[in-house]
Formats: sequence, structure tokens, C-alpha cells
Amino acid sequence: MTRLIFLGAPGAGKGTQAETLAHHRNIPHISTGDILRQAMQKQTPLGVKAQDYVSRGELVPDQLVNDLVKERLDEPDTEQGWILDGFPRKVSQASFLDKLLQEKHNHQVVRVVNLEVPDDILMARLLARGRADDNEEVIRRRLEVYREQTAPLIDFYRDRQQLISVNGDQSLDEVTAELLDVIDS
Repeated sequence: MTRLIFLGAPGAGKGTQAETLAHHRNIPHISTGDILRQAMQKQTPLGVKAQDYVSRGELVPDQLVNDLVKERLDEPDTEQGWILDGFPRKVSQASFLDKLLQEKHNHQVVRVVNLEVPDDILMARLLARGRADDNEEVIRRRLEVYREQTAPLIDFYRDRQQLISVNGDQSLDEVTAELLDVIDS
């Protein structure tokens, strides 16, 4: 059974690689952003609560995101595995996920993939996307916030011997091949 968490800075290729691997393994790619959008679109009770925060331009609180992830992991298509992208983002969320998997899912082993890409490459990739909010100053701040929030999470999973680091500064196919190699070993 494949249960993976993808970590990586903005522009590291998490979403692309998660989608590719999910398709390859025939398991769902679960993105917290997608979960929020779907819950709001379906007007689920949690989606209605999330919409209230989003419409005010506020971050959705951890507890609500935790509840949405729990709800999603309880769906039948996750029984053979899943790939989480964008969750957890901090140690408190990782602890929540760990407890959830122990209680509800017999704590199957989860492996955590950290896509490592140098900042200059991330900057070039993000600037190349051409989004209005992707200027150098904003990107530098996003990378700084990512490092502040995620460094403890990387250490959390490394200490538990669940972390796999992959060189994300390769071609798409090379990263995918390396990912398949390390998760199958």
C-alpha cells in the first residue's frame, strides 16, 4: 500500500509529481487546496465553514483543515493508498495525522518525500509561471515562510526515519524515476 506525503518548497514540483505517481499507482492525489475547493463547491458542512474564512480572506484554521483531511481519508478510494500534497504543513498537523492514522487506519506506514530544489531554480520556475503574484519579492517571502514552517516538519519526519529526500532539480521524468525507485525500495 502506498501512503505518501509530499513536501517541497513552492515550485519544487510536488503537485506534478504527486499527480504522476497517483496515476501510476491508481491512488488518489489529495491536495488540501483541492479538498477545500471541493468541500466549498459541494457545500458540505465543513465546506460552508471554510467558505466563511476564505470569503473574508483569512486562513482556514488548522482544526478545520484537519477535519477536512480526516473526512477525505475516510472516503473509499483511499483504502489502497493515497498521496497527500500540502498537508501537513506543520508539526501540529503531522501529529494530528499520525494520531488519526493510528486510530482509524491501523497506522499503515507513511513515507514522506521531500523534493529538494535550490532556491535559484525555484525562483526561476516560479517567475516562469507568469502569475501576477509571482514577483521576486513575493517569491522570496513565500520561500522564507515555507522554510520557517517546514524545517521543523522535515526534522520531525527525519527523526522518525520516514523522510526520503529526492533531488527535484532534474527533468520531470528523472524525478519521477527516482521517486519510483525510492518508494519501491
